[in-house]
Amino acid sequence: MAKPDGRLTHDLDPNDRPPRDACGVFGVWSPGEDVAKLAYYGLHALQHRGQESAGIAVSDGRRIVVHKEMGLVAQVFDEPSLTALRGDIAVAHCRYSTTGAPVWANAQPTFRSTPTLSLALGHNGNLTNTRELAAMLPPESGFAGLQATSDTDVLTELIAGGAEKAAEAGGLLGTDSGVEEAAVRLLPLVRGAYSLVFTDEHTLYAARDPQGFRPLVIGQLAGGWVVASETAALDIVGAAFIREVEPGELITLDERGVRSRRFAPAAPKVCLFEYVYLARPDTAIGGRGLHATRVDIGRRLAAEHPAPGADIVIPVPVSGTPAAIGYAEASGIPYGQGLVKNSYVGRTFIQPSQTIRQLGIRLKLNPLRDVIAGRRIVVVDDSIVRGNTQQAIVAMLREAGALEVHVRIASPPVKWPCFYGIDFATRDELLAGHCSVEEIQAAIGADSLGYVSLDGLVAATEQPPGSLCRACFDGHYPVPVPEDERGKGVLEPAATA
Repeated sequence: MAKPDGRLTHDLDPNDRPPRDACGVFGVWSPGEDVAKLAYYGLHALQHRGQESAGIAVSDGRRIVVHKEMGLVAQVFDEPSLTALRGDIAVAHCRYSTTGAPVWANAQPTFRSTPTLSLALGHNGNLTNTRELAAMLPPESGFAGLQATSDTDVLTELIAGGAEKAAEAGGLLGTDSGVEEAAVRLLPLVRGAYSLVFTDEHTLYAARDPQGFRPLVIGQLAGGWVVASETAALDIVGAAFIREVEPGELITLDERGVRSRRFAPAAPKVCLFEYVYLARPDTAIGGRGLHATRVDIGRRLAAEHPAPGADIVIPVPVSGTPAAIGYAEASGIPYGQGLVKNSYVGRTFIQPSQTIRQLGIRLKLNPLRDVIAGRRIVVVDDSIVRGNTQQAIVAMLREAGALEVHVRIASPPVKWPCFYGIDFATRDELLAGHCSVEEIQAAIGADSLGYVSLDGLVAATEQPPGSLCRACFDGHYPVPVPEDERGKGVLEPAATA
């Protein structure tokens, strides 16, 4: 919110950044391969999707071993820890928390062991009926029986317990059919966003919610299969893209190949923000490369919000770069690099001192004064959430000698929080949730401000408009979200007491 003097009420924070996705998931079935190292490199390709914790679970056909810890992938794993993870199947995960606190107990993959089988599971997304699902747990367990406080832990408990019962009922103790049957029975009852990768001792599984909120793809290795959140992760490990996991589909991957079972009709509502920011630009969703999509967004932004008389177009690196390229192409204004990003700041668990905090975004970005001074600048960014980053950038550019600063945003105003797997701010914290475009322009100190239209953004994706979730832009949630299912603390002790 803007103060009377135009400043924002939020203190500048070097960790202030666009919305954070919930997680990245990766799974591999490949006998004879070093699956732990494949998973490790797959997680590196998905590190942008989750930087709080990372983990890998590996099965050797007899048991599942899990190694997980708080921190980045490179901090959690080293050569000895990966060497200790021997087997033919791996499930890997990197996390941002959306349900359940960012603590070790909620790191993934989650794990359950029953008398007849074991299960490790990774989840990207956020459920909207977690309490209802938790109430399905056996009375003797309840909330107190959970090992953690995440919606993922509830899913793992229910699938493992259901698998044991299904196997017993079918006379298939210890086989993968129990897990498959349990998943097919449970998933139609699960609401919200979930792209799942899980394994028992013998088979790799993957499933995607009926709306397909979060991406999930299948790739093929020379001697096996890979499932991942993004196609970029397939590229990193040398897997050939086969297809996306369909909304409402459960797949199994083993020596018999890829088998599919539908547990719900598809009702696609793919997250539109994946196209704007969340997924890597070298990823494709729905057959559309995201770099091309973002360049096209920039072209449309230039048509909708020209900046006559501007001297140069610069991006906020790196997420604003493709749209800035498109804006420059369509407008005829030269493209240049005006901000240098420090690639080594990343997410830190060390809090900055007050002096450094006051410098705010300078920890990550610094202007090229010889490019900026004496020029009228168009600066392109992917989104505005709280507005602190854009306010700091505008101030830096002016201090570097910019004559004018025109801000262009490659998404519509973000007015509503996400409950399907993005760690958005609350609506009160979203600047566009309570300020007009004119008020935001004044608050960030820009000479002009323009957002791409929602219709323009949708057109750039080349997807059917009805197949996209646009809730953060228009407030229309395709899956209802009860009030008591909003926020990270759904299963925390204070919330369940």
